[in-house]
Amino acid sequence: MVAAQPGGTGLPGRPSPRGQFGHLGHPSLVDAEPGVFWLEQPGRPAPRPPLEASTDADLVVVGGGYTGLWTALLAKERHPGRDVLLLEAGRIGWAASGRNGGFCSASLTHGEANGRARWPEEYATLDRLGRENLDAIEDTIDRYGIDCDFERTGELTVATAPHEVAWLEEAAAEGSGELLDRAAVRAELDSPTYLAGLRDPDGTALVDPARLAWGLARAAESLGVRIAEGTRVAGLTRHGAGVRLETHTGAVVTARHVALGTNAFPSLLRRVSLHTVPVYDYVLMTEPLTDEQLASIGWQSRAGVGDSANQFHYYRLTRDNRILWGGYDAVYHYGRRVDPRRDQRPETHRKLAEHFFETFPQLEGLRFTHRWGGAIDTCTRFSAFFGTAMGGRVSYALGYTGLGVGATRFGARVMLDLLDGRRSEVTELEMVRRRPLPFPPEPFAWAGIQLTRWSLARADAKAGRRNAWLRTLDRLGLGFDS
Repeated sequence: MVAAQPGGTGLPGRPSPRGQFGHLGHPSLVDAEPGVFWLEQPGRPAPRPPLEASTDADLVVVGGGYTGLWTALLAKERHPGRDVLLLEAGRIGWAASGRNGGFCSASLTHGEANGRARWPEEYATLDRLGRENLDAIEDTIDRYGIDCDFERTGELTVATAPHEVAWLEEAAAEGSGELLDRAAVRAELDSPTYLAGLRDPDGTALVDPARLAWGLARAAESLGVRIAEGTRVAGLTRHGAGVRLETHTGAVVTARHVALGTNAFPSLLRRVSLHTVPVYDYVLMTEPLTDEQLASIGWQSRAGVGDSANQFHYYRLTRDNRILWGGYDAVYHYGRRVDPRRDQRPETHRKLAEHFFETFPQLEGLRFTHRWGGAIDTCTRFSAFFGTAMGGRVSYALGYTGLGVGATRFGARVMLDLLDGRRSEVTELEMVRRRPLPFPPEPFAWAGIQLTRWSLARADAKAGRRNAWLRTLDRLGLGFDS
């Protein structure tokens, strides 16, 4: 018997995968750069200067991701004379908005099943509002000439286990899309793992997420929005009839209203500090496929794809026929901290590479060029929630749970209606009026999330059967998702 060496295979004469292929342990990852493909492409705008001098504004938007950018743009479109200042701690779109998969979904509720379960009486309205929101995004991109590869491809949901086929059949019966049997789904996109599929031809668009953020910033500036990068807001306090914002640069801003779009980062409002947790999601990007490689899998519709497991993968083609492949692991770290050192997780990237070639064995030999990760915010109802503070002077939208590319525009609309004191169709929604239950403090949050992740993986392995813990969360309307 041969003793296994640390990091080795335990077999004489056979090199360790870790030693042969580096610390990532998979040949496809040897040349993968630890960086975000979208953010490293040509055309990234030069950094805007930070805010150095104190100033006043009618509206201050905190956060330069999609929530903040849409809020600033819509605010100026509604009231061209309004003085709007956007403050971003880093660079425009550098966090979740610039490193996601680029799935711009019509769903405002993190999918139909979640929406119907939580708001059955108003789901038809939410579905309509979501599709109108996606149409409005397309219109905005056209009007401002935003070059972000917007392509209304639709989405393909695939089943890779028998119990998932039953889920898709139920969804198709409820009118959620066209059911494809095994032969039909493999004609659409060829993987030996597929057992069935559900095609929604119009509810999802694909975008280049970083270019969308950069384009929205340029559009907002064209209307007169002031944008300061490298300006972290350190605190909010009431100031007369408005709000005083202190920044780490020393500049002080006095505003009539403030809109918060801080996503996974710690909230400036204590009242919502326990309502979200940051969850890390990880992604790989391949080199461009050759014509022969692309022909071997099909994908003529170029639809975005997601599988039906609890621990799911999502993937899509880029303009130059790379495949973005992400998902599966949703990693929560004790203490709710966001740390850029967590943007790389070799064990997850290795797992994603293995799953990729299980899905597409005909692409064996393809290399990944980029690997990255980042934090998204999730809440106990998996979709955004909204509210105001400081006597209606401050509004917020949080908890998008990974489907924020499209839903953030809706969130901006809600925040502006709340700040304006408008009773509108959106502010009257139960989804808007009610907040989700908060997560417990540590160590209970960490223990509960780890138990939930373990239970979801176990359900995937046991034909979808949910254990007592998951059934309890279902009854309470709680959960954890990516």
